[in-house]
Amino acid sequence: MCGLFGFSSYNNHVSKQKLDTLLNCLASESQVRGTQATGIACKNAKHKLAVQKESKSADDMKFQLSKHTNTVIGHPRHATQGSIKDNTNNHPFKGTLRNGKPFALCHNGVLTNDKLLRTQKHLPKTKIETDSYIAVQLLEQNKTISHKALKEMAEAVDGSFSFTVIDHNDTLYFVKGDSPLSIIHFPALSLYVYASTDEILWRALVDSGFIPQIKNGEYTEIPITEGQILSISK
Repeated sequence: MCGLFGFSSYNNHVSKQKLDTLLNCLASESQVRGTQATGIACKNAKHKLAVQKESKSADDMKFQLSKHTNTVIGHPRHATQGSIKDNTNNHPFKGTLRNGKPFALCHNGVLTNDKLLRTQKHLPKTKIETDSYIAVQLLEQNKTISHKALKEMAEAVDGSFSFTVIDHNDTLYFVKGDSPLSIIHFPALSLYVYASTDEILWRALVDSGFIPQIKNGEYTEIPITEGQILSISK
């Protein structure tokens, strides 16, 4: 069992301090789904997509975002394949497209045909042991991030999954399989927030001070069901 968490903030209606608090609350509440490693991917101070991850629980880490950060994908890990001591096995994973543009991916679930796919698709060998990394390699081979590319990747893998992907343009993608995923939109704040479960999401929103918006009903729950792909762009 692992988890997914993060947000997409547009129009700069939420302060950096508030987003820092939100991110750390999401990470902390998501620990119920994994404490062996924690990581995020987002734009850094140099406007570059960067990954920050360690073999630690969320409570042992403190995330501080750049003022350029608008979108974040995060992952608390409960390892099933690949040693947590080797940080390359932890999520998120970075990939590179044909134009040299980076992307990052997180996966919640267990994939069972990663080794078979690597042989069938003639994918390069990798030192990364985690089953999830096959999704990155399939997207790299497709050379693009799109709904079509994500659909082909999701239909190729066997096992349980939901994926989140962030590209170099801060577009956030959700690929919903049979692993849980909950998304909320605050229109007045220009903010989408997500986590693996409703309970994690609501606890994090309360912890980070969104009680007034919740009490006033200033939000919309975004439905996403198994087999759907959703993207949120700038």
